[in-house]
Amino acid sequence: MSNLFWLTDAQMARLEPFFPNSHGKPRVDDRRVLSGIIFINRNGLRWCDAPREYGPPKTLYNRWNHWSRMGVFTRFMTGLAAEAADEKTIMIEVSRRTPCVRVSLRKYLKAHRTASSLRFKKGGRGRLIGRTKGGMNTKLHAFADAQGRPISMFITAGPVNDYTGAAAMLRSLPQAEWMLADRGYDADWFRDALKDKGIKACIPGRKGRKKAIGDDKRRYKRRNRIEIMFGRLKDWRRVATREARCPIVFLSAIALAATVLFWL
Repeated sequence: MSNLFWLTDAQMARLEPFFPNSHGKPRVDDRRVLSGIIFINRNGLRWCDAPREYGPPKTLYNRWNHWSRMGVFTRFMTGLAAEAADEKTIMIEVSRRTPCVRVSLRKYLKAHRTASSLRFKKGGRGRLIGRTKGGMNTKLHAFADAQGRPISMFITAGPVNDYTGAAAMLRSLPQAEWMLADRGYDADWFRDALKDKGIKACIPGRKGRKKAIGDDKRRYKRRNRIEIMFGRLKDWRRVATREARCPIVFLSAIALAATVLFWL
């Protein structure tokens, strides 16, 4: 097949430092297996439908499932994002002088029938799937740098309030000069938290505010880059439609897509 995806030698060299150590029997060809995993996630195929050039489908699935639960694919994204950072701009600004962070609008990811069971093992965190007006959904929260590249993300159930996600993301917020967000994040406590971190907020005020809050409209227009980022992530079929019941595996699919699209 001429349209198969293959990682280049340069891309493999950047990913190899994040590979887990091999114990006992050596792993099969990492390039072949990882290229097959990317092909399956991008095109939304079943594992049994993987092209024969990538090897046995069971090998692909076992590697995907094992490394997902180990957090390897998430390390790909966070590690490469950290390497690409400039200390002066703190992983945020590259082409312009003023560093800034963009926080996402609420992005819903549709849950497939095979993943939408709400049952979970006793003592577990659940599937992180919730019922919304559009059906069963998972919500993706993400930070992006000034170029619209993801630097941090996590998922919650669809009905979870945006402020809950914002509060959780504050813990991992990098140092920056500006924060760009839509008016869904317009809250006094959020603005105060940003101020305590020395970050200026560029967030339009809600229409219901008694006292209007001004914002830099010219700077705010740059926030469309994170919308473009979400659109590119959802071009991957296993990101646009969640088929994995385990939230860790689903987050790994998003992290893998972000790594290939933005950091390799």
